[in-house]
Amino acid sequence: MLFFSSSSLWAQGDTPIDTGDTAWMITATVLVLMMTLPGLALFYGGLVRAKNVLSVLMHCYAIAALASVMWVAFLYTMSFDDQGGDWVGGGTKAFLSGVGLESVINGIPETVFVMFQMTFAIITPGLIVGAFVERMKFVAVMVFTALWLVLVYAPAVFWVWGGGIMASWGVIDLAGGIVVHATAGVSALVLAKMIGPRQGFPKQLQPPHSPGLVMIGASLLWVGWFGFNAGSQGGASGAAGMTMLVTHISAATAALVWCLVERIQTGKTGVVGIATGMVAGLATITPASGNVGPMGALLIGLSAGVICYFMCGVVRNKLNIDDSLDVFAVHGVGGILGTILVAFLGAEGVLGGLGLNENPETGKTYSSIEQLIVQLKSVGITVVWSAVATVIIVTLIKKTVGLRVSEEVEAEGLDSAEHGETAYNFDA
Repeated sequence: MLFFSSSSLWAQGDTPIDTGDTAWMITATVLVLMMTLPGLALFYGGLVRAKNVLSVLMHCYAIAALASVMWVAFLYTMSFDDQGGDWVGGGTKAFLSGVGLESVINGIPETVFVMFQMTFAIITPGLIVGAFVERMKFVAVMVFTALWLVLVYAPAVFWVWGGGIMASWGVIDLAGGIVVHATAGVSALVLAKMIGPRQGFPKQLQPPHSPGLVMIGASLLWVGWFGFNAGSQGGASGAAGMTMLVTHISAATAALVWCLVERIQTGKTGVVGIATGMVAGLATITPASGNVGPMGALLIGLSAGVICYFMCGVVRNKLNIDDSLDVFAVHGVGGILGTILVAFLGAEGVLGGLGLNENPETGKTYSSIEQLIVQLKSVGITVVWSAVATVIIVTLIKKTVGLRVSEEVEAEGLDSAEHGETAYNFDA
């Protein structure tokens, strides 16, 4: 009935419900939602100035609510209904038509599958928040999110996970190196360029107001990411266990490597640095976490800690773009890096690699070069479309509701001006 190519883990059928797999997928769903609320909210909130922390929390919270309603209404059917062709899903699942107690996908209730995938739709636009903090109108945030989910996220899900064009090529992307991190990272870079830098960029920016909040948020992301990656295996299995293991190894390695590079470059080792390095390791392992072994994960974490660190400087100092919380350098570059590396490190026998995908036409396993071509082609299409769609969306917002707050509002802080509240009240 639905929706997936032979390379997909998800397929609908008459399989009876497996209570063990279902219990794990419900748990994984909760873990992924925790990544946004409160993980990402606190991580990003601690990185901005005190007068803007509530605006970041509000953005994450409101995006979660908006994405949830849109997912139920039409994003789910756009993403996972194969009646629409190669590029976008059909409409037979609009408003969750046909999703009930009896519908099962790979041994889990479809209702659980809907919820699990909904949490991905929540966190992906949430990642983009880090590119425009402290200067974007709240109404513009909501309009951008709604249009971006329709034009970028839902099509990308269908291309890779819903049986669309990239799935038919045999692309590898277990949990979202392309679908989540490449889309969000590229769109964040384009949006940051179009909205312009914060006042004082790059020489007079204030340091994060609460590194402690950053660490708490990052810790929640680290734990929640096990649901993100291991949950994408679709059940409680040996594959899920290996995915959890390699996810943790990459995160830990990238955190240590980032610390080392930061120490060499600046003479300091910061809490914000180790937390950011850890997130880079998680983003980079995400697409490869179903194919690489522990030693491959170690190499992926090492690569993420070095490359993502220096890409932060490239975006800020070379491109002169105020991607405020390094969304592109950490998530975009990390997701793309992992998507490429899996073609080599995922090959069977390479540092414990578990194997690459099959060529849908021949039925034979891809070589690393053949898999690399599929990966690069898929990344290229996704990157170009994400950039083009973001330009269109931002241009439309500028001509309608307006994109950026005034200089006075930016100086006052978005908490008070946009939301009428302050994060810290010391009057008592």
